[in-house]
Amino acid sequence: MPSPPDAAPAADLACGRRILTRADALAACSESADGLTCTYLTPAHQAAAAMLRDWMSEAGLAAEIDAAGNVVGRLAGADPAAKAVILGSHYDTVRNAGKYDGRLGILAAIEAAAALRRDGDPLPFAIEIVGFAEEEGVRFARPFLGVDAVAGRFTPAMLLLEDEQGTTVADALRAAGHDPAAIFALRRDPFSLAGYLEIHIEQGPVLLDEGLPVGIVTAIAGATRYALTLTGMAGHAGTVPMTLRHDAAAAAAAIVLFVEERCRKTPGLVGTVGRLFVPDGAVNVIPGRCELSLDIRSGDDAQREAAVHDVLAFADRTARQRGVSLAMHELSRSPAVPCSPRLQALLTDAVARAGIAPRLLPSGAGHDAMVMADVADIGMLFVRCGNGGISHDPRETVTADDAGLATRILIDALAHFSDAA
Repeated sequence: MPSPPDAAPAADLACGRRILTRADALAACSESADGLTCTYLTPAHQAAAAMLRDWMSEAGLAAEIDAAGNVVGRLAGADPAAKAVILGSHYDTVRNAGKYDGRLGILAAIEAAAALRRDGDPLPFAIEIVGFAEEEGVRFARPFLGVDAVAGRFTPAMLLLEDEQGTTVADALRAAGHDPAAIFALRRDPFSLAGYLEIHIEQGPVLLDEGLPVGIVTAIAGATRYALTLTGMAGHAGTVPMTLRHDAAAAAAAIVLFVEERCRKTPGLVGTVGRLFVPDGAVNVIPGRCELSLDIRSGDDAQREAAVHDVLAFADRTARQRGVSLAMHELSRSPAVPCSPRLQALLTDAVARAGIAPRLLPSGAGHDAMVMADVADIGMLFVRCGNGGISHDPRETVTADDAGLATRILIDALAHFSDAA
């Protein structure tokens, strides 16, 4: 059960320090000597999995590494027939990563399960912790392989994906001691699950800017991505008058500014041109071609699609006005995934009981929760990041106080979970 208010800060700090110490230990499992890189089924990844399994066992959970490489721990409930609540996040990383993306959620869940087992009677339901093996999509250019197995979205074609060395997922699984065929039996029956809760660093600056340690996620944003290519006419930078130019980069610049202008108008909507490239560009040549990317996200699908429509229409008008051609190719389109209202309310109440003003906010990044939504109601608790909210970078940071507080809120939410059923 939650600590009494006067004891909470000291308990939070001790818990948070254990989490950060374990995050440091996990970070030592790296493919690189000068930074943290831990990609799917590499020796570093397998070492991290074994470490998580051992910590789950120490916490009193029945722990194993499943056929997909997920680390799974189970704490039985008082009622064997009751549905289970899954807690988790991912333990793989991007290249040159921070220590807390994904891993904070697993480590906090282990602390919560250990506290519940140590301090109180069994909950009515079972708790399962899943450290998902693959979320980032780094090694095989396909994200969510770990949670796809649990949600029943893993397909035989995924076993044929290859890394840069030509190793397939199936080969990597066998090399790590797993049976690829057994993955398809990992799907959880939705009727056996009461819900999924994930603690995750915010990966942004909103909570930090507002001075709040935690926030409740309302939805995981949908994303629409395009590749745009503008083709004009190259020419000598000194001899072609400004009025006679067909500058592909100038047209691209206008589009970039419009994306910023359009997305600033609507709270919760974000637009990014993350790639801007002039092939064969030179300081003394008018750009004849420019390639750019477009990434627009929102927790509201209609809002996002309206913005995409406006940006593409502006790009078309701009190309015609400037005498350049425009080619547009849709790369991907994924819908927003709302968090369960009842689990939002559960977390909101737990945050309020911790003496924190509840702050609801969307997630602009993708998470394992968005796949788990196929088989369970989902809820997410964001934890404040330091260093301007930076993530996917060695400067990613959280405090021990915030990590401990988030764990206390999770314990409280689990203690009241039946009230939200």
